[in-house]
This record gives sequence, structure tokens and C-alpha cells, in this order.
Amino acid sequence: MRQQLVILLLMGFGILSCAKTEIELQAINKEKYSSNAIASIELDKDLLNSPFRLMASTASEKVEIPYQRNENKILWKTLTPDASYFIEKQAPITHSAIKISENEGQLEIYQNERKIIGYQMAIKGVPKGVSENYQRSGYLHPVNTPRGKRLTRIQPEDHYHHYGIWNPWTHTLFEGDTLDFWNLYKKQGTVRFAEMLKKNTGPVFSEFEVLHEHIVLKNDADKLALNEIQNIKVFPLNQSQYLMDITIQYECATDQPFKIIQYRYGGFGWRTTEEWDNQNSRVLSSEGNTRKNADGSTARWCIVDGKLNDGHGGALMLSHPENYNHPEPLRVWPEDQYRRGDLFVNFATTKTTDWTFEPGKTYTLKYQLIVYDGKMEVASAEQAWNQFAKPLQYQLKP
Repeated sequence: MRQQLVILLLMGFGILSCAKTEIELQAINKEKYSSNAIASIELDKDLLNSPFRLMASTASEKVEIPYQRNENKILWKTLTPDASYFIEKQAPITHSAIKISENEGQLEIYQNERKIIGYQMAIKGVPKGVSENYQRSGYLHPVNTPRGKRLTRIQPEDHYHHYGIWNPWTHTLFEGDTLDFWNLYKKQGTVRFAEMLKKNTGPVFSEFEVLHEHIVLKNDADKLALNEIQNIKVFPLNQSQYLMDITIQYECATDQPFKIIQYRYGGFGWRTTEEWDNQNSRVLSSEGNTRKNADGSTARWCIVDGKLNDGHGGALMLSHPENYNHPEPLRVWPEDQYRRGDLFVNFATTKTTDWTFEPGKTYTLKYQLIVYDGKMEVASAEQAWNQFAKPLQYQLKP
């Protein structure tokens, strides 16, 4: 009898041991998500301090998939919409990290050995004969498609202060004076890269976090008015797409408020490639507006794409529902801009309202860009926005 009891106890311990080495995950969200959606789970204390494998199971296969730690969470790309996930308490396979490097004052991110993003740390000089007032740093250029097709442009002759993808404010009030941080020729204000706060990479995403300083130049003040922290994560999704997640946080640098005054443009903007004009590019917003009528309308997302040399590509711009003045107003250049229809698109947060930053508080804007070769369909854009608004989250199955 005693021997049977010992055997039963040993069997019980064996079952418990097996149960502990394989843990099922359960989606918190009820919505159906696409393949290559970004999923996450918050780890308990046990998993935070233990090596483990993340496994995916579908109707046809069971495979280990790469994941990446982000503070107390892990993030991964979903395999298929119907895949189920579980954790095995074994050492994971080592997966190759996304290439990230620094070169000549730029932070560079690669996908499949092609440079897809450059973030400018060093101050960019100006063309010969152009005022040095137009110099600046702290912007994204180039932003390329996965095939290496460039989508951005800097220092065009018509607007030397345009810098790829960047986000200064145009009409502001600080210490009783109105200041322009966008139109650099006025020498009233500028935005500078100040410090690299974080830089890391792994098999799922690369990440960097930077401090930007909004500097008052008027009357040679050279005074810090506003601090801005940008966190940018880049997720290669597949051979033709990657996702860039951008979180921008603002804090007053003094004990005085910083007020952004209503103006027709300012904030998160994109000066597109010179390849595009009104004959070979497309603007389409979440509300169905095109380049003919998108300017001044509001949108959750906006498709911007067109012909690129021997192909086609572009980016889907996404505004988070928690953003100030969401759905955000758009500033889109008219079809006859400079006759040929050069293109600039801007989520102009304060196009219809003021926004005041109070000392001691943090203000946040969140955007995503899905950069692609090929074309973006409306249904895909809508699904991408839903996944941005309600990210796919898992928990340990009870």
C-alpha cells in the first residue's frame, strides 16, 4: 500500500512538472488580428527571471518563434490569425538581431541588409549659398521602403527647412513671446538632437530613444523651452513591409507654460520624395478623402503612396486615438503645388485648436508608419489602425 502511494505521489509530481514546463497563452482581445500583428504579454516574476521558448501552433505546424523583451513584457509577430501560443521552460534558440549601426552622424536601421531608416544626430549643413539658419538635426531621412526606394526628401529648394519626417511647432507662445520653431529662416527657434537615451536591437524590433531640445534663438537667447523624448521602434513585418512605432513625449523645460497656438500646419509632417507629383501619387484618408479634399479634414489614418522608379510604394500614416485633438486634422498640399504637385502631408494636431503644455506634466503623441513596397488597400489600412488602437495582448491561460 505504501509503495503504491509513493508511486502515485511521484506520478503527481511528474504531472505538475510537465504542467509547469508548458504554459498556454490566451488572447485578451476578442478581435481577429492579421498575420504579422505585434503581440505582447506581461511576464510574471517567475518568467521574468527564467529562460523560455515561445511556441506557436497552427493546423499544419508547431514552431518556435522569436520574441524580444521590452521592460516587463515580451513582443513577437503573430504567425497566422488562427495560431495558438504557449511557453516552454527551455532555453530559446538564438535568433539573428536586426542590424542597427551609426555612420557619419546618423543612426541607421537595416532590413535584409538594406538601409531602411536614417535618424540624423549630427547637425546637417546646408547647400552652398544657403543661410546657415536652415541647419538642424533630429529628423528621419532617408525613410526607404524594404526594397530601398526612398520616400523622403530634405532641404528642397522651395522649403529648405523641410526635413524628411520631422515634427516642430509653427506658432507658439513662450514667456510672453510668439515663436516659430518650423520656419528656420526666421531664426526664432529650432529643434536639436541632444542625447541618445537608449539604443538596442533584437530579432523582433530595433529601438532607439532620443532627447530633442526646443531652443529659443530669437534675440540670441539660445534658451531651452521644451524637452521632447522620441521613442522609435522598427518592426520588419515581411519582405515588403515594416512598421515604425513613434511615441513623442513633451515636458516644459522651465517653470513657464509652452503654448502651441492654432495654426494651419505644424507637428508630425512628411515631405515626400521628389519622384511624386499629382500624376503618379495617391493620398487617401480614413474618411475617404483624397488629395482633392483631404486638406483640413480629420483622419485616423492616411495612405500616401505612388510610383517609385520601376515600382510602387509608400506609407500608411496612423494617428493613435489617445492623441490630442483626435481624429487629427490633416494638412495636405494642393494638387497644383508648384504646378507639378509636390507632396507634403502632415497630422496638424493644432490646426483647429490651441494646446498648452503646463510645467510638471507630460504630454504624449503616438504615431505609426507602415512602410511598404506595392500598394495599400483600404481594408488593410483599417485593420492596421485597429491593431494600433487596440494592440494584441495575451495573458497566461488560467
